[in-house]
Amino acid sequence: MFNKISWWKWMGIIFILFSIISGFLGPVPTLPILHETIRNVYFHVPMWFAMIVLFVMNAWYSIRFLRVGAESDDRWAVESANVGVLLGVLGIVTGMIWAKFTWGEAWSNDPKQNSAAIALLVYMAYFVLRGSIDDEQKKAKISAVYSVFAFPVMIVLVFILPRLTDSLHPGNGGNPGFNTYDMDNNVRKVFYPAVIGWICIGLWITQLRFRLRTLEDKSLEK
Repeated sequence: MFNKISWWKWMGIIFILFSIISGFLGPVPTLPILHETIRNVYFHVPMWFAMIVLFVMNAWYSIRFLRVGAESDDRWAVESANVGVLLGVLGIVTGMIWAKFTWGEAWSNDPKQNSAAIALLVYMAYFVLRGSIDDEQKKAKISAVYSVFAFPVMIVLVFILPRLTDSLHPGNGGNPGFNTYDMDNNVRKVFYPAVIGWICIGLWITQLRFRLRTLEDKSLEK
């Protein structure tokens, strides 16, 4: 079984293990307020990078389905959204833990927190929409159209609106993001592999779910 695992899956496993071990044991810069909580940058931020990649994948396969109409494209779109939402929820949870120790409370109604939560609700509504339609072709078409519009809405909510208001979150509302001051070379050596690792793991889980859904659909056709 192990010799059949693709190179990028091995890379994902290795990078995730490396980021977990180094994330807890490796050196980090001594910073006011953040202190040891900066280690969460190896988990919270990479999870959201992976979420964005999977939502891009969802939009891409939704467009492909609208152009070609292949059932496999609909399956890829559904499963990438599934895993994207999972990583988004994990990102919010890890972000709340980080906020608890740095901002004083897990949820402070920060614009970035609120926008991220709304963005995830937009994608959760995607599954509510699919569950409300019985006809498979109609379900696939309507949900594909929804996905095409959901992606730019998510981009606006997560990356644009928080930057226009005051925010405690790094990189928004005039609050500087991670830079040479707080992300030194030791942090970068772990952070970048963590981003790649979470993306690879997210894609791997999506692939596994796609294969499982394909088998389920074929069994229902018999």
